[in-house]
Amino acid sequence: MIPFSLIDKTILITGASSGIGASCSQICSESGANLILMGRNQNNLLQTLKQLKPGNHSVISFDLLNIEGIEKELEEPLSRYGKIHGLIHCAGIDITRPLNALRKSDYQVVFDTNVISGFEIARILSKKQYSATNGSSYIFISSVMGIVGESAKTAYSASKGALLAGCRSMALELAAKKIRVNCISPAIIQTELVEKLFSELPEGAVDIIKSKHPLGFGTPQDIANACIFLLSDEAKWITGSNLVIDGGYSCQ
Repeated sequence: MIPFSLIDKTILITGASSGIGASCSQICSESGANLILMGRNQNNLLQTLKQLKPGNHSVISFDLLNIEGIEKELEEPLSRYGKIHGLIHCAGIDITRPLNALRKSDYQVVFDTNVISGFEIARILSKKQYSATNGSSYIFISSVMGIVGESAKTAYSASKGALLAGCRSMALELAAKKIRVNCISPAIIQTELVEKLFSELPEGAVDIIKSKHPLGFGTPQDIANACIFLLSDEAKWITGSNLVIDGGYSCQ
């Protein structure tokens, strides 16, 4: 049972076709929210849609790398829903590559997906015609890698650190509109993508990674539950914060 209510709230979730985004979608619907699901894979979005509790839900199949096309893509659905009460920006990609192998195009695709697309959606949603008069909540899924370092994570860590810094300034700017802006920073979350990555690692490598997480790996539900709280009215005095959910990873 979810203790925080999202009844009569409309939430836009990016990256809703899998992993953390799909889990956030399911738990938000259980809390009573109407959802706009965004992702690249139409079939996967429809699978997420099937898992939702009944409500006024819709899907938008769209590649967020098309930054210039986001506003036009959102125009019709946002006009149909009216006021938007929340955003969870789960869409993201990871590039694990040594510094000497990184190219400008690598940085660009990581920043466009992880940072700029989410900030562009926030800009659009914060417009007067879409912003809920009784307050809204924007959540950006960052990463513990935005706080600590790790080899071959320069591009990814930089993008997640940019989310943390940008959200603090955004929180100050949008407070006058009663819009709260926060980040959540997970460590390793057991998603299908992570399981696939683990299957390609040498024997013993996963055990080494797990040993760095005192409470073990997290689940998408661990992040989704935190999102419900930050979206709810119970979190009305929280903005500009970063909630670290990493099983103790960053304590070391």
